Amino acid sequence: MNPQVDHYFIDGCGRCPLGGTPQCKVHKWTQELIALRSILINCGLTEELKWGMPCYTFQKKNVVILSAFKESCTISFFKGALLSNEHQLLTAPGENSRTTRQFKFTDLNEILQNEKTIKASIFEAIEIEKAGLEIEKSSDLPPIPDEFQELLDENQLLKSAFENLTPGRQRGYLLFISQAKQSKTRLKRIEKYIPKILKGEGLNY
Repeated sequence: MNPQVDHYFIDGCGRCPLGGTPQCKVHKWTQELIALRSILINCGLTEELKWGMPCYTFQKKNVVILSAFKESCTISFFKGALLSNEHQLLTAPGENSRTTRQFKFTDLNEILQNEKTIKASIFEAIEIEKAGLEIEKSSDLPPIPDEFQELLDENQLLKSAFENLTPGRQRGYLLFISQAKQSKTRLKRIEKYIPKILKGEGLNY
């Protein structure tokens, strides 16, 4: 076990104001998270702390990340779309998720009852990394909102920075901006994330 990760179980990921308080979501799923952590480590993955959360790697490649949410705790596979999902327990975190798949749990017994399935998926994910498999990147991107397109046309630095983002990061920004129904809200979202785009960062990094 990585001592750095121990802090996650005490203070959470630190990405919201509840971190380090009794209301932190991590404390709602303590038993479940500890059980999942044990399974992941026993499968031979390396435990690291990334983005404030326990991340499990194989030969320095991200395989699984452990997370706590309000309604559940999850283990999410970075290349989950390549998993066979024989028991149909893996789900996409969102309707636009093309790569990630996750197990969601709300009870320790769920984890214990499905431990063999969880381990099988972890071992399959490791084999995917050993084989060097990658998820095919789609060039299909959502339409660029008019407000964003105008800014890109006016600001060549911003345009270049956005075009240099990975397709996944471009897609994330476009979906997030487009989900706002009003033009002024779309503009606010664009303005807020321009610094991250210029740094080459994704929406959630």
